Amino acid sequence: MEFPIAGVVVNPAFLASIGFVVGILGGFFGVGGGFIAGPMMFLAGVPMNFVVGTDLAHMTGKSIVAARRHRVLGHVDVRLGALMIIGTVVGVECGAQLVELFKRTGQANQIIGWAYVVIMLGVGAFTLTESLRAIRMIHTDKISAAEAVGFTGITRRVRLLRIKPMISLPASGIQSISLWVILLAGFISGVLAGFLGVGGGFIRMPMLVYVLGVPTHVAIGTDLFEIIFSAGFGTITHAIKGNVDILIALIMQTGAAIGAQIGAMSTRHFAGPRIRLWFSFLPFIGAALVIWRLVGTGASAAH
Repeated sequence: MEFPIAGVVVNPAFLASIGFVVGILGGFFGVGGGFIAGPMMFLAGVPMNFVVGTDLAHMTGKSIVAARRHRVLGHVDVRLGALMIIGTVVGVECGAQLVELFKRTGQANQIIGWAYVVIMLGVGAFTLTESLRAIRMIHTDKISAAEAVGFTGITRRVRLLRIKPMISLPASGIQSISLWVILLAGFISGVLAGFLGVGGGFIRMPMLVYVLGVPTHVAIGTDLFEIIFSAGFGTITHAIKGNVDILIALIMQTGAAIGAQIGAMSTRHFAGPRIRLWFSFLPFIGAALVIWRLVGTGASAAH
């Protein structure tokens, strides 16, 4: 099927299948799924600037479905999500402006692609190490699965910051934390959302757990709630810049809506450390897909 806006021909069944798989992963891990959908669209030949904008559009609809299900399960801290949105919106626009900057250099695919790879590998390695340590703690130290976190030093240091205003987040079990920490976390994930074409969830979910100290299941639901707004804003700003193929996004959404329901319901059956362990493999997969495409593109250009 031809998609004239992006100027590509892609099998719509392939796009719907991507949406379904990403919907399951997003609903289960609390991420937008851009680290899988983006590389897959890139492999299908969609230009990277359209990958960024279109993935954000599809992600918005899918996250609405998944967040609603997590809200029913009691896994959404609305106050925390709303506060993070403030920092995220600013960060998304900064990230989108970076994409525009690199488009003018003619090297957008290479620069964004390799940045994607480096960040993915870092997130995957950290989460893998932490989750394995947390699982060992459950077995050796008899710590409950709900409380087991392999690295708690970052959270302790953050809690020592007493930069006013200080707020409490009862839904996340946080008695006192600086508002500026939450805004900064939202800004960082927003920059990545606008620059890499992801909802920011692949970095925000670990930040909620390891930096703010939010329980894994609440981090998943709250992350999806926040993605609705960050991805939605990113879709608008990229659409204005001509980086969104809405037809591709709608086809992907047909599969994502079903997958998101399945993924969200499945979280009830697994403990936090186990979810984080499985999550850690997703960034590695995303990085591998992008490397494959980048290396292939470089080899073709050489010939």
